[in-house]
Amino acid sequence: MTEPRNGLTYAQAGVDIDAGAALVEAIKPLAKATRRPGADAALGGFGALFDLKAAGYADPLIVSTTDGVGTKLKIAIETDRPDGVGIDLVAMCVNDLLAQGAEPLLFLDYFATGKLDVPMATRVVAGIAEGCRQAGAALVGGETAEMPGMYAAGDYDLAGFCVGAVDRAGVLPRLADQRRGDLLIGLASSGPHSNGYSLIRKIVDLAGLAWDAPAPFEAGASLAAALMTPTRIYVKSVLPLAKAGRLKACAHITGGGLVENPPRVIASGLAARFDWSAWALPPVFAWLADAGGLSEPELRRTFNCGLGLMLVVAPGEAPQVLAALLEAGETAFVCGELATA
Repeated sequence: MTEPRNGLTYAQAGVDIDAGAALVEAIKPLAKATRRPGADAALGGFGALFDLKAAGYADPLIVSTTDGVGTKLKIAIETDRPDGVGIDLVAMCVNDLLAQGAEPLLFLDYFATGKLDVPMATRVVAGIAEGCRQAGAALVGGETAEMPGMYAAGDYDLAGFCVGAVDRAGVLPRLADQRRGDLLIGLASSGPHSNGYSLIRKIVDLAGLAWDAPAPFEAGASLAAALMTPTRIYVKSVLPLAKAGRLKACAHITGGGLVENPPRVIASGLAARFDWSAWALPPVFAWLADAGGLSEPELRRTFNCGLGLMLVVAPGEAPQVLAALLEAGETAFVCGELATA
């Protein structure tokens, strides 16, 4: 065998295979802690198997979702706050599954960066594992991509992929069952969740505030800490109601806010009529509206305005549904009704 002419290695090109292997070893216990019936959450294979029969499904449909964290990551990178973005990543996927009545079963992530920082990446994956624990999903694998020249120093990006299942009879929304007068139940958000952060960052810039400045809308917290509050995961409180057939629809209030998301789960000829007096606009949104000079339509179309999930229920079901949600720790309230479009 002839000697190589220049002796170059992959590491000299900017990709550290040993760092990637070290990350896999570091996150194996995190993945193992998310084991659930149907999946053993072991890492290292080329694919992940899931046993739907072991998970208790008789006539299942598979539901899949994918999402990212968006420019909320820019704040995490600039302020060294990677710990909660993994929860955001999981939440954006599993709350979408919930809107179909589906149970999250397994989750995979994609982490891309220019140069792999193993301790920082481990903090990100620890957040992903925590999100999976909250959602009852198994973290079964993912991909770490080290791509020199693609990302600026310190930058990284995330994508998440979730697979869930729902028995055929339990698929949401139940459009044919919806009627004028059905009630809308809102579940409080934990803040902007992972939506509208390009606008949020623009407002912060125009306000001339530093990320470590006191939050104008939350006492005792820095601006960065307040805005990095992770997205709320609603699976454990709402999924039992969906499985019990108590819900006619469920809308995850993400990009498009309260204007574009509800129509996605409402039957033709009907529309969501919100009672805007049913809940107080949380301080973070009031501050964003004031500091950014946002019109009411712009605010409602960009942000969740304090309502992270919207359910549609028959009037007779509302008391039991509200009681169950409150017992599960949610802040829930009737926020409107279905009306003729």
